Amino acid sequence: MGTCLFCDIVAGEIPCTEVHRDSEFLAFRDIDPKAPSHILVIPHRHVPALSTLGDQDADMMGRLLLTATRIAADEGLAHQGYRFVINSGDHGGQTVDHLHLHILGGRPMRWPPG
Repeated sequence: MGTCLFCDIVAGEIPCTEVHRDSEFLAFRDIDPKAPSHILVIPHRHVPALSTLGDQDADMMGRLLLTATRIAADEGLAHQGYRFVINSGDHGGQTVDHLHLHILGGRPMRWPPG
């Protein structure tokens, strides 16, 4: 096991409930869901946070959003809607230092929550 939880999940060293895998991204169900459908989409490559991205990552981020959009549609969320969340850094609520996009859906996503 390495030092990054999500890298270990990508490597198959920690099990997950996989929803999608391709050559660049892995998507799996969150173990502490905040909505009826809560999926994390992560790049295979270790990227610590949004703040560490550079211009060279623009295409990868576009593919991440398109992949997450397809997964949301496959989950049946497209008609009523869904939310994407990417937390960055401690104050942004990031708890795992590996870039990840949350797909949340299956209930109204009002802000503020309540």
